[in-house]
Amino acid sequence: MNDDCPCVLTINGGSSSIKFALFRADGVLHRTLEGRIEGIGRWQGTFSVKGLNSSDTFSRPVALSDHNAAVEMLMRWVEERIQGGMLRAVGHRIVHGGPKYWETQQTTPEMITELRQLSPFDPEHLPQEVLLVEAFQGHFPDVPQVACFDTAFHHDMPRVARLLPIPRRYEAKGIRRYGFHGLSCEYLMEELSRVAGARAADGRVILAHLGNGASLTAVQRGKSIDTSMSFTPTAGIPMSTRSGDLDPGLAWFLERTENVTPEQFHHMVNHESGLLGISEVSSDMRDLLAHETEDARAAEAAAVFCYQIRKWICALAGALEGIDTLVFAGGIGENMPEVRARICRGLKFIGIQLDEEKNNANQSVISGDRSPVTVRVIRTDEELIIATSVCRVLGFDVGKAKS
Repeated sequence: MNDDCPCVLTINGGSSSIKFALFRADGVLHRTLEGRIEGIGRWQGTFSVKGLNSSDTFSRPVALSDHNAAVEMLMRWVEERIQGGMLRAVGHRIVHGGPKYWETQQTTPEMITELRQLSPFDPEHLPQEVLLVEAFQGHFPDVPQVACFDTAFHHDMPRVARLLPIPRRYEAKGIRRYGFHGLSCEYLMEELSRVAGARAADGRVILAHLGNGASLTAVQRGKSIDTSMSFTPTAGIPMSTRSGDLDPGLAWFLERTENVTPEQFHHMVNHESGLLGISEVSSDMRDLLAHETEDARAAEAAAVFCYQIRKWICALAGALEGIDTLVFAGGIGENMPEVRARICRGLKFIGIQLDEEKNNANQSVISGDRSPVTVRVIRTDEELIIATSVCRVLGFDVGKAKS
């Protein structure tokens, strides 16, 4: 760094990307830069950073044969960017904590061993996240590594929401509804309390995190009541390439009629389904809306996405016995007024009424003045909640975090 201020690095490893952000910890957290490595496993990916200073900002093509290559590239950049002793901690988003890990805590060798054993719970994310923790521990052995679990927010859901309707013996093996996007949910609830007050945050809230991965969560008195994702992040509503909920009998049917193996089925429902599967052209909602007038497949993909979300909003409103606040977040939820309008169309019967002008202007409150339900748009920030959690766990003396 250009100064002597200690910093906290956040790491968010995915199946084909690594997102990161650097925060200066000088009494109050300040984000100084953020970046991502994308296209891991492809012939050519990208390494991009956006910083406060122009000298920190760049985007360049890179060869990324696998996650090991991407991790080594990130390690070299961190060592060059941060002077010795200035890195105070690294916070890692861990998608799945299984039945044991549901609190933000410093990593230990025993935890890493157990997370590696949990990889079958989430083979899309956990192996890469363990690789990142071990790489940072190896390069920075004196720097604390902190695990922030994406399942933690949903850990205390009511038992009726956690139980899966399969033979009871599997529950002892940790098979239950876990829920994900918990770090985003935690941030959104803190922001809701800040901008709307404690009364709103204590009410009946539905959080719609709509991005490449998408889920909805019902929150009451600040606690998760139910959520659309389940044992894995593949469940729930259709996403960019994930299927969302399917008939369990489909796997057996495709095995008998198409010779689809379990591995092929797993790949299909995670990487070839959702918006991409229905449209056959794109997993990006922007592309689908741009071509829906001339391509019926694109129009159907967008329609299914909005329809399924609308169904889930009604279902979660039933779980909450009503709804006071609906929050849109994530890349689609924050930036696409047309999608929000389509989702909310027809929901007047549960009190949701959008104001067209407010919605099109991407205002923070997009519901009508007389709408019984307040509909908000809040930009989520998983990196900020990770950095804040790291400081809390390690006892760092920092005030309220700032971007």
